[in-house]
Amino acid sequence: MPPPQPLTFDARALTEPVDAKAVSAFAAEMKARRRGSVQASTVIAIVIAIIAVLVMVPMMFVLMVTLATGRDSLIAMLPLLLIALVALGIGIAAWSSVRRRRVERYRLSRFAAANHMTYEDQVDDPPLPGMIFTLGRSRKAEQLVRGHSPRFVEFGNYQYTTGSGKNSTTHKWGYVAVKLDVPLPNIVLDALGNNALFGTNLPASFHKEQRLSLEGDFDKYFTLYCPAGYEQDALYLFTPDIMARFIDNAAQLDIEIVDDWLFLYTKREASTLDPNTWAWLFGAVGALITKFDQWARWRDDRLLTEQGRTYSHAQAAAPPPGHAPAAPSLPFAAPVGMLTPPPGVAQQGRRLKRSGRWVPIVIVAVFAIGWFWTRTLS
Repeated sequence: MPPPQPLTFDARALTEPVDAKAVSAFAAEMKARRRGSVQASTVIAIVIAIIAVLVMVPMMFVLMVTLATGRDSLIAMLPLLLIALVALGIGIAAWSSVRRRRVERYRLSRFAAANHMTYEDQVDDPPLPGMIFTLGRSRKAEQLVRGHSPRFVEFGNYQYTTGSGKNSTTHKWGYVAVKLDVPLPNIVLDALGNNALFGTNLPASFHKEQRLSLEGDFDKYFTLYCPAGYEQDALYLFTPDIMARFIDNAAQLDIEIVDDWLFLYTKREASTLDPNTWAWLFGAVGALITKFDQWARWRDDRLLTEQGRTYSHAQAAAPPPGHAPAAPSLPFAAPVGMLTPPPGVAQQGRRLKRSGRWVPIVIVAVFAIGWFWTRTLS
């Protein structure tokens, strides 16, 4: 089978010149969609710009007076003049940053429209079940580019904050969310090619008993985790041809299947003005979604047991309309549909069991012991 071709797309909007009036109109539209709210970065930039102007105007007046009164006065005013110049420079840089951000968002909205997609500027606390979307506070997804055919796909940049005060940290991710046809077991593919010095860069760790080794070279690229008891289901989902697609197109992406979603995670921006990044992500999504139809046929037989015998008894007592009951001469024949559970995942397969991040703790402990030992001997 020839390798899948990347999806073609129109990238001109990412780089071509923009009209200043159109950018301003777009910024006003985005502000109106958010009910008049203004982003904190924009507020800060405006405040800095105003302060710079308020500082610079009086200083220019003082400078003119000083030049008229003599050289000694000018030397005395130099420190204040430098402070005013620094304030003006900060104000100009802040305003330029806001301007660049507006242009970037405008370009992405035009890129989405040119490729029959839609654009959403920001969503606070997005209701997605992936592991990165349930952590920390101040959660928001930005610059969302969404495709709706042949299935829903969302490209976005996401961030959340952990800790507080001086110890607070803002975590940033790029992601792709793909809607699946049916709920599937919670499966994580930790890409080995993007791991940090001390292991995975994912924000969660999982019990090692849930690791599943697959055939071929797959383990050289990914560590796969699946819920205990779902090993055969994972083998059904990750056939050799699907494993090849993941290796060839997503080896630098961490992947999570949860509920009826598939997420691709990256530490770089997924919604960007870089055409090469879009070509990479479009190619990965295009290669994978062609195989999702066979995933739609998966069913969890455990649901029959979990939902109790009432499910089976109800079907046995009342066969679906248009279907005749089993023939009396075959009392062992199952009622129609009894052996086909509905789409869904039993409770035990819906979420992986997580473990603590012990490696960083051990490293910190070793350094602490070493420091204490050194101080004791000295």
